[in-house]
Amino acid sequence: MTMVRRLIRCPWCGTDPDYVKYHDDEWGRLITDDKALFEFLTLESAQAGLAWITILRKREGYRTAFRNFDYDAVASMTPEDEENLLSFDGIVKNRLKIHAAIVNARCFKSVVAEYGSFYNYIISFFPEHERIVNDVPDIESVPTSSPISDAISKDMKRRGFKFFGTITCYAFLQAAGFIDDHLNSCHCKNKDNTI
Repeated sequence: MTMVRRLIRCPWCGTDPDYVKYHDDEWGRLITDDKALFEFLTLESAQAGLAWITILRKREGYRTAFRNFDYDAVASMTPEDEENLLSFDGIVKNRLKIHAAIVNARCFKSVVAEYGSFYNYIISFFPEHERIVNDVPDIESVPTSSPISDAISKDMKRRGFKFFGTITCYAFLQAAGFIDDHLNSCHCKNKDNTI
């Protein structure tokens, strides 16, 4: 009789196939590509106050609404585009969050011009410019913010970014792999491959 080994995962993804795929294939893997970082920034800021699974299930809608996460294209969106998105069923129809995505694209573009890439900007806040792998024995040990997320969100607010406080920033850092908060027992812990 052959024994099937079950993979151990972080419990927050449960058994939902979309959530499990996101956990296994994306969450916590270091992203260096600016387009992908803009996608995660847009989705995390849209998630504020909502369950992540809500945004994950609308991801394709966000991709359509926000021009495949091309930050240059989103930065050039007009007030008419914003108004049209309020009737688009594929995203959360929140006027402030829609506006924030466009403002954030403009700020993102400015950061890229200054630092060469958004990745360079974010990693500049980390000691020795390296990602952090936290010791996470259980789900209760996962932080919701850190001095790094405090510093980044404060600087981003100064630069004009919206819907990106320290908790949202920390969630972005986790999702984009700058901080690995997979449980120590999780099969995805400390995977060093990038997206």
